[in-house]
Amino acid sequence: MERDMPKASLKALIPALLAFVFLLSACGGGNGGGNAAQQSEGSGKSSGTEEKPYELVVAFMYFGSEQKDTNLIAEEVSKITKEKINATVKLMPLSVSAYTQQMNLILSGNEKLDLLFVSAANHAPFVNRGQLVELTDLLDQYGQGVKEAVGDFLEAAKVNGKIYVVPTVREFASSYGINMRKDLVEKYNIDVNAIKTFDDVADVLRLIKKNEPNVYPLVGMMPDRGILDFGYFKDDQLGDSFGVLPDYDNGFQVVNRFEQDYYVEYLNMLRQWYNEGLIQPDIATNQASRNELFQAGKAFAWFNHLKPGYEVQASLEMGTDIVTVELTPPVATTSTVMTVNWGIARNSQNPEKAMQFLNLLYTDAEIQNLLSWGIEGKHYVKNADGTIRYPDGINPDEHGYNYNLSWMWGNQLLSHIWEGNPADLWDQIKAFNDRAIKSRALGFNFDSSVVQTEFASVSNVLDQYQVGLETGALDPAQIHQDFVNRLKAAGIDKIIEEKQRQLDAWRAANGK
Repeated sequence: MERDMPKASLKALIPALLAFVFLLSACGGGNGGGNAAQQSEGSGKSSGTEEKPYELVVAFMYFGSEQKDTNLIAEEVSKITKEKINATVKLMPLSVSAYTQQMNLILSGNEKLDLLFVSAANHAPFVNRGQLVELTDLLDQYGQGVKEAVGDFLEAAKVNGKIYVVPTVREFASSYGINMRKDLVEKYNIDVNAIKTFDDVADVLRLIKKNEPNVYPLVGMMPDRGILDFGYFKDDQLGDSFGVLPDYDNGFQVVNRFEQDYYVEYLNMLRQWYNEGLIQPDIATNQASRNELFQAGKAFAWFNHLKPGYEVQASLEMGTDIVTVELTPPVATTSTVMTVNWGIARNSQNPEKAMQFLNLLYTDAEIQNLLSWGIEGKHYVKNADGTIRYPDGINPDEHGYNYNLSWMWGNQLLSHIWEGNPADLWDQIKAFNDRAIKSRALGFNFDSSVVQTEFASVSNVLDQYQVGLETGALDPAQIHQDFVNRLKAAGIDKIIEEKQRQLDAWRAANGK
């Protein structure tokens, strides 16, 4: 990887060269990383000269509230990283509602940032704007543990053969369904096994609407997103939804989702629900997260992707017991693999050190559990079966470190399993991945830089229409055709044409 380097005299370079030689030759007690852990560790000391630890700034997205012990966890992680890679860690938590905006500001400026959480939606924009460091060479040099942990799924991260983000190790497929408050399900004797279709869901929502006037029957997954934005369209969105493969196949023919009959049918259904009062009335403009709505007792249900163990994860996040109902089988696409990722910011002053820390995220169980659950004995305790729980007398609302984001931190399969889940949860996750329907385009990653102008214009149109239509707040009978016309005027057909060209080339190169 080429980077601009400052000029220096030979004398000034000698300590750095010696330190580098020491780093390559150093070895230490890795925690599950083997040779990869040895590659990523080094004290930074050479010939009596001690290098000052580099401070890594790590940004991540959280739901709910910022936790008061975040800095304490950073200090504990830093004790490990200082010993292994001569670096300390500063955590930068950002609310989900502000994350994208804050990242755009930081990445557009010169504020110090090394590692950042990258969602599927942010992947292409960050890459196109040159805001992420290209990782291919760094992975080869310092990230062997990452490569081993992610395995073949790392292919899904490639854009024109280059890697800018690394997906976390977790479920690589998604099924889709509805999540509901367990107390209200039990109060009204709702038979969750009888919920099979959207009509069944609507009947349950009507029951809540009738009997719980102070509760929104259905809320969104997060602010500024459609209700069915997480897979109900049953197509491979090929990274951005600007050109999709219906039924995860369609003979590799890319189409405009927003023109399809199935899309219009969903819009009409949501509009009917909205008019019936089944959907939160200010959903298109609301900025409160679903966590906040549930914790305030104002919400009953939301749709999103599911996986083994999601009931327990959602219950912890919402602060109340949740039951889930799967409505579709699991599907694996490039987008499901790339839902949760880590990248190195272009602002980083030391991408090599950032990759060394990224390698630890995927290989070091102690770091994984500190970031996922906090400090043993203070934030969690172990049960006899190896699962974990809150310490006795601890109120989750006053817990101190209750983000519940084990799926975000590198390699979830290294983390402890929360009580209520089966002790073999990680085996179930692997089986879930194995039984998933695999899109015929799994591994294809669209490079939108060729149509960057059109991509930006189409994105602007979606910003104006999509949330309103996909929450039921706007009437598709009046708005949909104008929406489609505006998309075409913005250049969506050119994007689809370019995506088809790239997909055909990828298909030919990979013998699909």
